[in-house]
Amino acid sequence: MRQLEELSHAQRERLAFIDFCLTYFGEISRPDLMSKFRTGLAAATRDFATYRALAPGNMELVHKTKLYLRKDTFSSIFAHDAKTVLAGLSHGFGDSLITRHKVCSACEDPLVLAEPSTSTLSVVMRAITTQKCLQVTYASLSSGIKMHTIVPHSLANSGKRWHVRAFDRCVNAFSDFVITRFLDLNILDEEVAASETKDADKQWNRIVDLTLIPHPKAQFSQAIELDYGMKNGELRVEVRAALAGYLLNHLAVDCSFASSLNPEQYHLALKHKQVIFGIENSQLAPGYEEVS
Repeated sequence: MRQLEELSHAQRERLAFIDFCLTYFGEISRPDLMSKFRTGLAAATRDFATYRALAPGNMELVHKTKLYLRKDTFSSIFAHDAKTVLAGLSHGFGDSLITRHKVCSACEDPLVLAEPSTSTLSVVMRAITTQKCLQVTYASLSSGIKMHTIVPHSLANSGKRWHVRAFDRCVNAFSDFVITRFLDLNILDEEVAASETKDADKQWNRIVDLTLIPHPKAQFSQAIELDYGMKNGELRVEVRAALAGYLLNHLAVDCSFASSLNPEQYHLALKHKQVIFGIENSQLAPGYEEVS
């Protein structure tokens, strides 16, 4: 868009923030913009006027709430990169939304095989922000392609892929959905019960204290201690119960009661196995078996 190129870099950053919030949250206020960029009310008002002039069909001001809301005719005027979007959503917004971070040739990132599309992220995040239901068509490894009605409340990275944590009305329970497996998503204007919200998700709200140690059968445990910055041969980690199995699997932690897994493949072991009793995804913890 040529009109954008004629603006200063600083103003384009502010307009990109407006565009970002409308894309992924469905709303933004002048105080949001003022707080992010430390600008005054007059400057914020001018930025919103400029954005509206560039994209008249993108937002409308609701005077009662003083919020600018995304319109059905919304079309983003900036290209959002999935990696930058996810970093911003999970760690807060950095200094630049319109410029990708420069990559150092002497430092290689892990290869990412699959990233969710920004269009899917937009729908999911707007449903989370407004506490709405989603009707989704989802491809599952266990049951194939099925339609679900879900109430999403959070995004989470398992170390391998991004998940949506949501209440699934089909099974009347909270579940994890891999974002890249959504084939179709639609926001529904339906009432959400208190039992379907984040506050009711016991596995999400339960915090598990994990104590990780070098594998007892490792030949040179000091190397492992140095890898993870251990103190007194231990690393203590707090994690949500809903994410504990993913973390233990991602870090290749031997959770078997006799530490029987190969120490060359599993450098870490879980010191107190009983702490993960009752977590819903304990089957992901390498070697773990619940005692009945």
